[in-house]
Amino acid sequence: MPSHDLIIVGAGIVGLAHALAAARRGKRVLVLDRDAQANGASIRNFGFVTVTGQERGRVWELAGRSATIWREIAGPAGIAIEQRGLLLVAQRPEAVAVLDAFLATEMGASCTRLDAAQIAADWPMVRGARAGLLSDQDLRVDSPLAIPALARWLSAAHQVEFAFGVAVQKVETGRVHTANATYEADAVVVCPGDDWASLFPQSFAEAGVTRCKLQMLRLAPPGWRLPSPVMSDLSLVRYLGYAALPEATALRARLEAEAPAALAQGVHLIAVQCADGSLVVGDSHDYAATPDPFAAASTEDLILDSYREVLGDAPQVVARWTGTYASSASHSLVQTPADGVRLVVITSGTGASTAFALAEDVITDLLGDRA
Repeated sequence: MPSHDLIIVGAGIVGLAHALAAARRGKRVLVLDRDAQANGASIRNFGFVTVTGQERGRVWELAGRSATIWREIAGPAGIAIEQRGLLLVAQRPEAVAVLDAFLATEMGASCTRLDAAQIAADWPMVRGARAGLLSDQDLRVDSPLAIPALARWLSAAHQVEFAFGVAVQKVETGRVHTANATYEADAVVVCPGDDWASLFPQSFAEAGVTRCKLQMLRLAPPGWRLPSPVMSDLSLVRYLGYAALPEATALRARLEAEAPAALAQGVHLIAVQCADGSLVVGDSHDYAATPDPFAAASTEDLILDSYREVLGDAPQVVARWTGTYASSASHSLVQTPADGVRLVVITSGTGASTAFALAEDVITDLLGDRA
C-alpha cells in the first residue's frame, strides 16, 4: 500500500491549494519541490486576492470561493490579511461608464459607487477621480510571508509532508520519480507553474502556453495609509470582468490615443500597502516563450507614471523585480496525462485569486468526497 494518498509536484500557491483541499478530506499528502523554498510567481506578486473584475462566470465564482477560503485559513495559519477590499478609481468619463455598466451586473451587486466628493473625503491621497467603485470582496496578503506560512501550517495542522530541493524527473500512474528515489501514491497532481520543459511538455504545447514577464516595484512609505488596494482606468481594459463589457470599447479607444505606450507594455496600476507602510506597485506584461530577465527602465517609468496619475508624487523606489508565469488565452490548464494524474496550471496570472477553489474541483474529481 502506498504511504501517501496523493503526491503533489510543486509547492507554489497552486500546489499548496491542492494540498489543502486533499488534507481537508483526511488524505495523506506529500509535496515535492525542486527549490529550497517558494521562489517563483507565487511570491513575486501583490498577494492581492482579486474577486472584483475577474472574468464573468466561472472564474469570478472561483475567485469568490477562493477569497472565502483565504479568510477561513488566514487566522489558523498565522497569515495576516494586510488589506481588505478594492477602490477602483475612474478618471475619464468613459471609465465612469464602464463602472456603471459593471455595477449593473451580478458581479457588482455587493459593490458601492462613490462620487468624487466621497473619494476626496475618505481617500485624500487620490487625484482626479470622477467616480469610484468600492468593493469589500477582495483581500491582500504579503505573499513572501504568506506562502511559507501556509506550508508550515499545512505541515503542522494537517500533517502534509514536504520535501524541498527535490527535482521530479518523471510522473506516471501511481509513481513519481526523482534522481534519488521513487515515491508511490494513489494519485498525483503536477503543478509546475511555467516550467513546461520538465514534465508533460506536449500538454503545454497543445494548449498554446507561453510566458508572461511582469515588472514590479516597492516604494518607501508615503506617509499615509491606503484603506484598500487601488486600481484605475487602465485596469478596466485589462481585467475581463470590466473589459468584456461593451462600454469598455470607448475607454480602450481613448486610452489607445492617450496612453499607447502603457497599453503596449500591458501596464496598469495596482497599488497595495504593507504592514511597514511601504507600497507594492505595478505592473507590466511582456509575453514570450523565454522573456529576458531584465527590468526595463522605460517600463518602470510607465508604471510610476500610472502611479503619479492617481496617487501623486512617487516615493523612493526601494526594490524592483521581475517575475514570470505561464500564460494562455484560458484561465487554466487542467489535463489528465495519465490515469490518476492531473496536470494543473493557472495560465491567467490569478493563482492567488483562484487556486483554492480550482483545487477543490480538481481534488473532488480526482479523489472524490467533498470536504
